Amino acid sequence: MGSAKTAMLLTQAYNFEERGMKYICMKPVIDTREKDNVIRSRIGIERRCSWIYPDTDIYSLAASMFEEQKAVTDWFLIDEAQFLTATQVDQLARIVDDFGSNIICYGLRTDFQSRLFEGSRRLFEIADTIDEVKSTCHCGRKTIINARIGSDGDFVNEGEQVEIGGNDRYIAVCRKCWRNKHIEQAERYTLPFPELKRTHE
Repeated sequence: MGSAKTAMLLTQAYNFEERGMKYICMKPVIDTREKDNVIRSRIGIERRCSWIYPDTDIYSLAASMFEEQKAVTDWFLIDEAQFLTATQVDQLARIVDDFGSNIICYGLRTDFQSRLFEGSRRLFEIADTIDEVKSTCHCGRKTIINARIGSDGDFVNEGEQVEIGGNDRYIAVCRKCWRNKHIEQAERYTLPFPELKRTHE
């Protein structure tokens, strides 16, 4: 988060449009923050997109679209690709291999517990290329983890992998800051009288 990946997708779509290239923007419908089928960046730009449902066969959808249009779409731009299933990532690979379309997926690598999302894992396994879009932690290091924040401002350690939210629920941090925050929280909640511990040390 905080790397402007959605803005990059939308800029890419604009460039394709300017060049008269055939493209389609798609996004998993699991992102319930959006009421309309749009991809929207935090900087205020947006573009209509097609929803990808958990049971959507993207390959069959593309094949039908190509047959109807009598032409192959040059580019597929996928936002929030971490929410794809492994099967859907395989379907995207088949579109590339069978039809010659180009596909760019934008998404997060890991969840709030530093674990790979299903879609991200499969992309790492079979994608032709992987480009990291970097963002910076408040300490200056590269961010690694999208920490989930509770109402008290602490990092959340447990819960469902998918919980949609923005800056009010997540903060991108480096591994060191993520670890130090967890250590600080553990000490705070396990030592009811930290000043006594310091007295006896």
